Amino acid sequence: MISEGFAGYLDRLGIVPSGTPSTQELFALQRAHLERIPYENIGIQLGRPPGMEAEVSVRRFAAGQGGYCFHLNGGFAALLEALGYDVARHVGGVHQDPAGRGATGDHMALSVRVDGEDWFVDVGLGDGPHEPLPLRAGTYRQGPFTYRMEPSATEPGGWTFHNDGHGPFPVMEFRDGAAAPEDFADEHRRLSTAADSPFVTTFTALRRDPDTVHVLRGRVLLRIGAAGVEQRVVDAPDEWFGLLADAFRRDLGDLDAADRAALWDRVSRAHEAWLDSRRETAGRA
Repeated sequence: MISEGFAGYLDRLGIVPSGTPSTQELFALQRAHLERIPYENIGIQLGRPPGMEAEVSVRRFAAGQGGYCFHLNGGFAALLEALGYDVARHVGGVHQDPAGRGATGDHMALSVRVDGEDWFVDVGLGDGPHEPLPLRAGTYRQGPFTYRMEPSATEPGGWTFHNDGHGPFPVMEFRDGAAAPEDFADEHRRLSTAADSPFVTTFTALRRDPDTVHVLRGRVLLRIGAAGVEQRVVDAPDEWFGLLADAFRRDLGDLDAADRAALWDRVSRAHEAWLDSRRETAGRA
């Protein structure tokens, strides 16, 4: 992909590259991506998952769309490489259990070396750090959020990222060695098409601001920040799609009336099933 192919992506980020890789610019690029390009699985929910090729993701970003980790980190890695950054992709694994460990392959993590330092760089977690973290052991505060990096005990030479306690997942591990884009193809296929994949069963959109994580999971809207977690249910389709366009900055021009109706129906049925499961759990308590 020639460098001119990134013009629309950079326009969306609102950044004019300096031409020389730098820590300052790397930070600005990650912040801009997280603030302007959402983590979302609309295509998967509609049964037409986007390919994970970097060229596809970059075109989607330029058109106002987003994606999940393989799209977001894959496209971002390609952009950084085109700008001259030393980027490595790593096989990672996201864990819902704080004790969970191992690079299971369901996440693409990135590291970047610039100005003589190595950085953990990630725009594909949805609620991860707003800025890169030093790739060395330590605890790091960004706004109201606290993150921790430590060498992995299960992936020799790899790393364990501990997310802020308010986030939906507590741990992500990644391997030391560099991976190729095609190393993620099988897991992308599974996550975007398998009936039991959380991306198939549950609609999710996330976007970062410096001090807030915005989450739309099904019809439940959450804002996570200094005050903790604020939550409410969105009952009207007009408001739901308005939130996608405004709060999550997802251009909806690729969705026709049939797509919107199908997406709202799917989200609403999943929401009712979730409510039923909660009522059953409460009844057994």
